[in-house]
Amino acid sequence: MEGEYDYVIVGAGTAGCMVANRLSEDARRRVLLLEAGGHDNWIWFHIPVGYLFTIGNPRSDWLFRTEAEPGLNGRSLAYPRGKVIGGSSAINAMIAMRGQAADYDDWRDLGLTSWGWKDVLPVFRRIEDHFLGESAHHGAAGGWRVEAPRVSWPILDAVRDAAAQIGVRKIDDFNTGDNEGSGYFHVNQKRGRRWSAARGFLAPALKRPNLRLETQVLVERLLVEQGRITGVVYNRGGRSETVRARGETVLCAGAIGSAQILQRSGIGPGDWLRELGITITLDAAGIGRNLQDHLQQRAIYTVAGARTLNETYHNLARRAWMGLDYALRRRGPLTMAPSQLGLFMRSDPMQARANLQFHVQPLSLDKFGDPLHRFAAITVSACNLRPSSRGTVRLRSADPQEKPLIAPAYLSTQEDREVAADAIRVTRRLMAQPALSPFSPSEYLPGPSVGDDDAALSRSAGDIGTTIFHPVGTVRMGGTGDMEAPLDSRLRLRGLGGLRVVDASVMPRITSGNTNTPTAMIACKGADMIVADAAWAPR
Repeated sequence: MEGEYDYVIVGAGTAGCMVANRLSEDARRRVLLLEAGGHDNWIWFHIPVGYLFTIGNPRSDWLFRTEAEPGLNGRSLAYPRGKVIGGSSAINAMIAMRGQAADYDDWRDLGLTSWGWKDVLPVFRRIEDHFLGESAHHGAAGGWRVEAPRVSWPILDAVRDAAAQIGVRKIDDFNTGDNEGSGYFHVNQKRGRRWSAARGFLAPALKRPNLRLETQVLVERLLVEQGRITGVVYNRGGRSETVRARGETVLCAGAIGSAQILQRSGIGPGDWLRELGITITLDAAGIGRNLQDHLQQRAIYTVAGARTLNETYHNLARRAWMGLDYALRRRGPLTMAPSQLGLFMRSDPMQARANLQFHVQPLSLDKFGDPLHRFAAITVSACNLRPSSRGTVRLRSADPQEKPLIAPAYLSTQEDREVAADAIRVTRRLMAQPALSPFSPSEYLPGPSVGDDDAALSRSAGDIGTTIFHPVGTVRMGGTGDMEAPLDSRLRLRGLGGLRVVDASVMPRITSGNTNTPTAMIACKGADMIVADAAWAPR
């Protein structure tokens, strides 16, 4: 990695792949992309159901855990993050979801004047290669492939009919700005294979001679010289080295990784850094705070007379057929995303817009990584789309190898506890509808012994709640009137030059749905800003 680069990008996840693609379009610019994980040269990165093997595997997952969470009755949760090119897009649920138009208009109203829905919609369209083709809502020329699911389950159709019976309309597309309704999730796949950011954005860009990718490189800290970030100090094979950026350093390490790297560089809350003996470069109180995530209440219902994946999993002949179906047609359960059916609705009539997202699955298990149950059952998980709880990410020590302290503070506000209780009530109402009566659904989790009062339901939500792996917000951007935000609206670090943060950590508020596609949009828009702001600079 000798010499200087115009841009040094830290992290080859969804954002890093996109930024590397965009910045390397200018053949005059020399771009270096550093990734702490490895290459995606393992079959389970490409078969959709491979998330069963990649999540919780040290080859592909950072294996983070949360601290014991008071709101979860003292439980600690696994907190998967992708450790491979493509980042979490190589191990995630593949659900293509933008959120709601009002999410981005809320950002605009916070003073982020170029981040409203009318501003970001053209970027979403530009990055897409959508199976529905070019339209007012979708694009067809981008690298982010979106397709319809390639497997169906009659029991999920019945759940969708039951949702209609409680007033949830059936819609064909969650990504037009208003996702209230029921439908099948569109997925980031291409002809039955996972379509990660590495495949969509990085692979084409690596054909350019001015882009260099280095894997198994752990960035220890940012290099700060005379009030400016001038590069990074990285470690590979136990040896620390330095690489410099002539233009900008771009931090794309995600909501967990970006906060860690900044804090290791002495950029973060001064009291946190002093406790660890880290020299303070910039006292920035907001770095590592404002952590937001989607917590789901994972309800399970046994069913009768319905085909679910549970029985298929435990039947060797059916499992063999699954493999054959995938090999011959790229169809069947091996193409499944973790969730197939989505329901967006309101937890109570006072909500201005949909604030619950249901992930409905034709399977059940005690916890992720365990075998499927031996009885027929479905999982009906409801999450609060816009939680008011705010957590933290902070260093455990100054050692770059040490895992961070992740404390999401789930259910730490009364508002979130009320929504969680209402979500369980809505789930019970949904499963009691006539459309499902032929299947005799019976509540297995949280269980019929859990009462309907707020206290019992809130306590139960703490028992069954689990993350959907959507951490955002730890290095948030803010408008000119929000100087407590670490970044400005162009994703530049306030107080030091030469650095942008371009990933999910910049979100001021979490979006109303899965967060991977919004992260790709942020990366594209952020890269455009970098190019525009550097247009004057001589090469």
